[in-house]
Amino acid sequence: MKKVFASDFDGTLYFYKAEDDRKLPKENVEKVKEYQAAGHLFGLCTGRQVGGLTPFIGGIIQPDFYITSSGANIVDSNFAPILKRGVDREIADAIVRQMNPKGYRLTLDVEGDICVFAKMDYPGKYYVITSVDDAPKGLIHQVSIHTESLDEARDISAMINQTYGDKVEAFQNVVEIDIAPKGCSKGIGVKYLKEYMKEKWGDCVLYGIGDSINDLPLIEASDVSYTFPYAPKQVQEKVTMVVDNICQALDDSMQRKD
Repeated sequence: MKKVFASDFDGTLYFYKAEDDRKLPKENVEKVKEYQAAGHLFGLCTGRQVGGLTPFIGGIIQPDFYITSSGANIVDSNFAPILKRGVDREIADAIVRQMNPKGYRLTLDVEGDICVFAKMDYPGKYYVITSVDDAPKGLIHQVSIHTESLDEARDISAMINQTYGDKVEAFQNVVEIDIAPKGCSKGIGVKYLKEYMKEKWGDCVLYGIGDSINDLPLIEASDVSYTFPYAPKQVQEKVTMVVDNICQALDDSMQRKD
């Protein structure tokens, strides 16, 4: 039975606040490659856009799949589409018009590309736009809002869900808010991927790992799940195993008799 391992990115595989040589720890890279060399599938399941991943792992790790923008944009190892969903442009525009004047940093995922409203220090490709109308054509997979506190992110997420909840879903990721099309989540994304993989590989066992509240759908959808001692209590209570790092989780996955 094929083993499929879906990993959150920030705070799980990659640590953007760490020193440069520890942002993507060498041991994590080596363990992922060992996992794939053993015949298992490893991929990412994240709120980031495709363009928010490739500058940091390109030429280092080649995931077998990417579940991005909270499940709204799923692609294979060569970035060929598996599933694409979009936020209605009128809803995206309404959110941007409401939140942009308040000084929040906003980001759109348009067909995997990053669109922002001010220049930023970023190593990859991105577009600076002035409005949703100014964004490139294509599906807006997600609208993201950067806040300054957990409480602020919680309150704005609740407001977005109350106001636009029939069309979108807002997920709090620490101080970030990811707003995806209604019916999208990391959990729905991995469930869809598992059925997609089944056509090629037969029955699969799904392993999932994450560190934050927005990873709960991924964790709950996985057959075996992992998190860390620094994850919120409600996340730790839901997983199969609490591990110190992703390497321990990958080792456990390889050793399990499914």
